[in-house]
Order: sequence, then structure tokens, then C-alpha cells
Amino acid sequence: MSQRIVAGVDSSTQSTKVLVVDVDDGTVLASGLARHPVEGTDGARQTDPEAWWRALRDALAQTGFARQVAAIAVAGQQHGLVTLDRAGRPVRPALLWNDTRSAPEATLLIDALGGPAEWAACTGTVPVAAITATKWAWLRRAEPHHAAATSAVRLPHDFLTERLAGRAVTDRGDASGTGWYATSAGAYEPRVLDLPLLELDPALLPEVCPADQPVGTTRRPAANDLGLREACVVAAGTGDNMAAALGLGLTPGQPVLSLGTSGTAFAVSTRRPGDPTGVVAGFADATGRYLPLACTLNCTLAVDRVAALLGVSREDTEPGGNLVVLPFLDGERTPNLPRASGLLTGVRHDTTAGQILRAAYEGAVYALLDALERVSEVGSGVDPAAPLLLIGGGSRGAAWQDVVRRLSGRAALVPDQRELVALGAAAQAASCLTGEPATEIAQGWHTTRGAVHDPVARDDETLYRIAAVLDRSRPLLDA
Repeated sequence: MSQRIVAGVDSSTQSTKVLVVDVDDGTVLASGLARHPVEGTDGARQTDPEAWWRALRDALAQTGFARQVAAIAVAGQQHGLVTLDRAGRPVRPALLWNDTRSAPEATLLIDALGGPAEWAACTGTVPVAAITATKWAWLRRAEPHHAAATSAVRLPHDFLTERLAGRAVTDRGDASGTGWYATSAGAYEPRVLDLPLLELDPALLPEVCPADQPVGTTRRPAANDLGLREACVVAAGTGDNMAAALGLGLTPGQPVLSLGTSGTAFAVSTRRPGDPTGVVAGFADATGRYLPLACTLNCTLAVDRVAALLGVSREDTEPGGNLVVLPFLDGERTPNLPRASGLLTGVRHDTTAGQILRAAYEGAVYALLDALERVSEVGSGVDPAAPLLLIGGGSRGAAWQDVVRRLSGRAALVPDQRELVALGAAAQAASCLTGEPATEIAQGWHTTRGAVHDPVARDDETLYRIAAVLDRSRPLLDA
């Protein structure tokens, strides 16, 4: 029997990664990476969607396997607002998930539907600046000419999938991060789309398709441009967090901390989540279940920035002192402080750069662990005996591993496989070929195999110190 090969794509905030995978045993045969720019200052974060397509082409070419790929799936950064004209061209650069200019619109939208509890009950998610609906509201206010020129509204992964297959589609996982898809009904929500702040015609939105079924095959122009064959099966794709859950083969209750540019805490849930506080986003996953998730804007990028300001390596942490660093360098989402800046307190004459850096790690991890606790409460629970699955670029860092274990008191499992979003997309593509559930495919690929780091005693003193400073400083942070 000839080898069956699939491609999984991770189109993230700053780069596109492609894994070419053997369907039968999960062997990664090749990989490719191409970067794309992120532009903007003062809360603005945007990218030309065409840069994602060019990066996909370049990353696929690097693998050397494009012509042999039988199926492909795209996982993309969530929430981004892609606006297209009648010819399918971008009207303007896409507004990315971490563009915080729409924070005022988030507040207005919450009130417009009747408050946080109504949003949580209906869509599963209370609007924050990251959510797509707030960005569309911002565009209508700040750039009405661009909103008027828009004939189609897409998410980043939708844009790429449509270019591949010629069909305007999305999946329930990524759609659940828009703010206008109701997890309660499994469909776009008319009450949200009709709000005066949005007035969005559902005809401008893609069809929501099952994530485990093909949506078509590659169109000739796309196949020629990317070096794929025309008969290549195209899966529906999904959001990056949903793909990471697929890549891990997650079962309900397994806790995950993703340490990337942003940080996320999530777990698969059998119970539909809805958190009226807005801390936890009540997403759907890509399997028919749910993915309660809490996100922090400031994770590895913020801590690395602190290290750079201090002139030390990211691993040069030192114990000691009573410092607290709240590294909210780009505002923050958990806690919801979109206008926040960083805060450092407890400095003395004998304070060292290494102590300040360790406190920055602690501030970032504190926010993530607090988020995970809320995920457990809102979803169907997190297994307290299970190790924390650490993924993302920071998961390999000794300092990150140390602080996570010290502040959680739990063991940490770091999978050997690094590109779990792309691997989850590959599992989805393989599912479209074989008919086997993507989660079971990933489990058969043993994607969580890796090093287990034993637990250490929980550092309650540091936890209490951070909590006290955060509570006192909230009015100052969001002034």
C-alpha cells in the first residue's frame, strides 16, 4: 500500500508552520516555516491576509512533499477580522486577535444584548477586545468606508481554506470565537448580528461545516500556486486552540497551559460552558464537545521583553526578595484590563535583575493558573491528579517549568512534539481521509509522549503576595 500523507497548517500570529505527516503512524516527514509581519502601535495589531497565503506557499515548498499531500487542513489564529471585497480581495489589513482598539466596543456590545449573563447564556462568551464582533463594531465606527466596501467577513483560517477549496466555510470551533455564533443553538445568532453596533448580514459569513468532513478539493489556481495536486482533499480547518486540543488527543478533564506569545489555559469539556464574568471563553471544540478557555495577552513575549530590558538571558532568574511584577505590557485579557501597563513593586537596594525577571515569570504564571481554575469551574472539571500539559514555545524553558510547578504544586508534562497546532490540523486532515475521529488518530500517534517533571511544594507565599498587589492595583492598572 502506498504511503498516505497529509499536511497540517498552523497559521499563527507571526508565522505559518506546515507539518507533513504519515497518516498511519504519525511520523513527521517534513516541516516548513515562513514568517509574516505584524504591524501597528498603541494597541493596533494587523496583517495583510495575502501575507498568510504567501507564507503558506513558502512553508509548503520547504517540505518538498507538496505534490504528495493527499489532504490538508488549516488551523489559524482565532478572532481575527478579515474583510473582503466583491472580488475576494482584502479591503484592509486583517485586525488580529490582540488588537485592543475595540475595547470600548466590547463594553457597548455587552450592554446592548442585556449584560454579561445574557452573552454567556447565548453565545458562551462575553465580549472582550479580542472577540471578532468587537472588531467589526470598531471598523464600522472608525473606518465606515471600509465596512461599507466589505462583501465577505472571514476568520484567518476561513480565508485560507476558502482560497484552497473555493468554498466559504468555517467550523464550529473557530466560529465560536466570533461573538456572533451561539454555542447554545449551534448557529449564527440573529439577535447579535442585528444589534445596531453590528448590523451584519449573515450572507457575508461563511457556512459552518462539520470539522470531520471534507469541504472540497484544491482548486486549480490554488493547487498550481502552492504546488499541491488538484485532487488534494481540503478539510474545514479550525482555530488554533481547537487544533492544539486535537493534536494532543485531549479527553475531558486534561488541563493544558499553552506558553506562547500569549498564554492560554484550557480543557475539553462535555458540558457547555458559559462564564458571565467573561474570564473563560465558552468555545466549542472541533469534535462536537466544548473547549472552555481563558487567555492572557502577556506570556513569553512579555517576559522576554523584561529580560531584554534588564540585559539578561531569559533563564537568568534568581530567588529572593519580595518583588511582584505584573507584566501587562500590552494591556491584559485575564484579568480583563485592556488599558493596563506593566507594574513592578517591592524593589530594594539589594534587588537583582535575576529576581525581577523571576517575578515577571511569576506574574505571568499566576494569571494563567488563575485562569485554569476558572476553566475547571465553568467546564466539566479538571482532573486534580493529572499533570499540567505544557505546550507552546515557553514549555521547553527551565524557568517556565520551574515557576509553573512551584506556583501550582503539580507535575508538568512537556510533550516531545512541538508543533501541536499543526499536528492537530494534520489529524483533522487524516480524519477526512480515513473516517476515524481526529482525537483517536492523534492518540494513536502518541502525541503526548514526553518528559514528566515531578511536582514541588506549592509556593503559597508568592501566590498571596501577587494576589494582594493585583487586588490593590486594579484601579491604577486600568486607568
